[in-house]
Amino acid sequence: MNKLKKYLGIVWLCLAPAIIYFLIKGATANIDLAGKKDINNPVIWIIIIGIFTPIAIGLMIFGWYAWKNEFEKPPTNSAKNNVS
Repeated sequence: MNKLKKYLGIVWLCLAPAIIYFLIKGATANIDLAGKKDINNPVIWIIIIGIFTPIAIGLMIFGWYAWKNEFEKPPTNSAKNNVS
């Protein structure tokens, strides 16, 4: 199971930039100021890309941690690190 998590980390690392690339490619192909449909509106594409880019970055970070086996390590004592 640990190897599966590790190799899926590579999938997440590769998937995140691909998602951003295809979103931008789709936006440039579909934006047309003379178009009448919603898909031709640049505002819609800005909103979609603005929402999904942080999600893709989070997916990439998750993939990095999975690849480096960071989820295997037990948590440290949080009482020592608590600054109150």
